[in-house]
Formats: sequence, C-alpha cells, structure tokens
Amino acid sequence: MRDEVDELIEAWARERSDLDLAPVSVFSRISRLAHHVDRARRQAFTTHDIESWEFDVMAALRRAGEPYELSPGRLLRETLVTSGTMTNRVDRLTTRGLVERHPDPTDRRGVLVRLTPDGKDAVDGAFAALLEAERELLSGLSAEDQAVLAGLLRRLLVPFSG
Repeated sequence: MRDEVDELIEAWARERSDLDLAPVSVFSRISRLAHHVDRARRQAFTTHDIESWEFDVMAALRRAGEPYELSPGRLLRETLVTSGTMTNRVDRLTTRGLVERHPDPTDRRGVLVRLTPDGKDAVDGAFAALLEAERELLSGLSAEDQAVLAGLLRRLLVPFSG
C-alpha cells in the first residue's frame, strides 16, 4: 500500500540522498492526518452550532463533573490560552447562553464559570458527533492496531507533558 508521502520521500531521496528521511515518513503522515482530524472536528462542531474554541471551553467544564464549573484560572490551564483570550471567550459564551458566571463561594473576589443546560446539550451533542467522526477515521485499523498506535503516540507526547 502506497500513499502520497511515499512519493514525497522518493522525490526527496532523489534530490537529497545524503539525508536520513525516516522522520518524514512519520511526521508528514501525522501532519496530513491532523488536517483530516481538524476537518472532522469542524464539521462535528458546525452541526451543533459551535466553534472549536467554544467546544474546548465547554468540554473542560463538562469534564469537571457536576455542577460543571471551573474558575477562570483552571479554565486557562485546561485550554492553554491567555487570560485575555479566556475572558473574551467566556464573555461570548455567556452572551450565547452556553455558560454563566457565578460568585465563587470560597473567594469573595472570584467567579466560577458554569455550563448552562443549553451548553451541556451543545457540548454533549458535539462530542458524540466528534467521536463518530473519529471512529470513522480509525475504521481501517483493528482495535489492537489502534491500541498500539495510541501507545506509540503517547511515547512521543510524554516528553511534552507539563
């Protein structure tokens, strides 16, 4: 079985036979696959009338468990964005009725961001659609191959985990 990366590697090998092209065979495929995953994400989210960044914030709240709320600082750590960006995102989600702010009972100056019932419905629907799309992307691999691939990718990612 051949793909476009094989052709790319052959072309580079012809032009730069002095280089070890092994990384290209892995990372060019990861890059191309990431493009397909991003497209599947956008499509899953669009069908539920949310954007990727909205999903990221609401998914962090949903994963927190009932009552589906986090401090803005915790949301920053969960979504890896700046505080200014998070403030803007929470403002926009609040305007859409997907999240709401509540006073933090343990800190008079603090607030908690909580998922609304509409937000919970939106993120649950989008997540189910995303899983369906991702299952389709993995359908060419057996469950065993998927587990092996997940393990190998984990080994690549661990050094970057904070």
